Amino acid sequence: MVWFIYINKHIESGSMSYLPKVFTNKFMKIHYVLLTVGVLSACTTSDVSTVAKNNVYPLSDPLNKGNWVLNTEVSDEFEGETVDEEKWYIVGKFENGKPVYKDPDHPNRKVWIGRAPSQFSGRNYRLEDGKLVLETRWEPDFPFSDKLDKPWGKNNTRSKYENITTACFIGRKEFKYGYMEIRSKSADAEITSSFWATGNRTELDMFEHFGDHRQKNKLDKDRELWWSIHDWGPVLKGKTTYTQHKDLGFRVADAFHTYGFDWSAEGIKYYIDGKLFTSATMEEVDAYAKKNGMDKGYVVTHPIHIWLDQETFPWHGVPDSKEDLELNSPEGKKDDGIVDFEIEYVRVWQKAD
Repeated sequence: MVWFIYINKHIESGSMSYLPKVFTNKFMKIHYVLLTVGVLSACTTSDVSTVAKNNVYPLSDPLNKGNWVLNTEVSDEFEGETVDEEKWYIVGKFENGKPVYKDPDHPNRKVWIGRAPSQFSGRNYRLEDGKLVLETRWEPDFPFSDKLDKPWGKNNTRSKYENITTACFIGRKEFKYGYMEIRSKSADAEITSSFWATGNRTELDMFEHFGDHRQKNKLDKDRELWWSIHDWGPVLKGKTTYTQHKDLGFRVADAFHTYGFDWSAEGIKYYIDGKLFTSATMEEVDAYAKKNGMDKGYVVTHPIHIWLDQETFPWHGVPDSKEDLELNSPEGKKDDGIVDFEIEYVRVWQKAD
């Protein structure tokens, strides 16, 4: 019991480097949800044994009072030697020396190649120590698209694809409602590390973390939780029907954190490291939309599928050199032109009924 409490204290603080590797890899991934001091003090030995034997549950609900069942079709621990491509579409995989953008489930659908100047590359990932690592690279010799990106912003700015490649994984299976949880550490650069979902002309952004900033008026962006709902129907065409910007109290690129997103017909509950951080009911989302001239805000009531990716947000700043991209990288990693978005797992639970 003492060891469990000691380990948990350092899991929550992020200072795990002193522990043997067995504790910092698979042990942590499988069992850390059980090791909160509050849960251990409240549970009997029988309780803990039952939870460990039967399943892994949301960090905010380790005894599964919510009656959650893991959806294994859309969850991934990333423990294998290769990516499970029955679960994930890797955007921009190479064929004959060039990236190919063809959705295996919707071959006639246009595939988004990323927001310029960055472009998705199917080579920008690796599996390492039980994690999926998505890579942003300074890669001027990449065979970039010669088409200009679609206009964005008030000035209808159009950008060319150049210099920066990123990664994008899209879940191949849809689901409706559930508890989505990811444990991750964002890339420490002027690049997003994102966990979001689309489906049925809607978009649900669980987070779009911007790891670092050069713009003096946006220095808090690297601490920001930004989550949103968008309607991609023929009328609103992607307009934001609800959004929140909140200070997390920590830099998203400094350490691993667990983000839990309870999505139901009634609304959203957002958990950070197992604790309720913010929420929005369906009524509150609809009220926000109506205040901003829209009929309805809570449009995420149909099946969706998960995206994991990195993007450039030019309005917040873009790395303008290899050195700029790697400005915050440790000294031993400043020469490869790569920054990492690290993901320990993605888990989705749904109600047993």
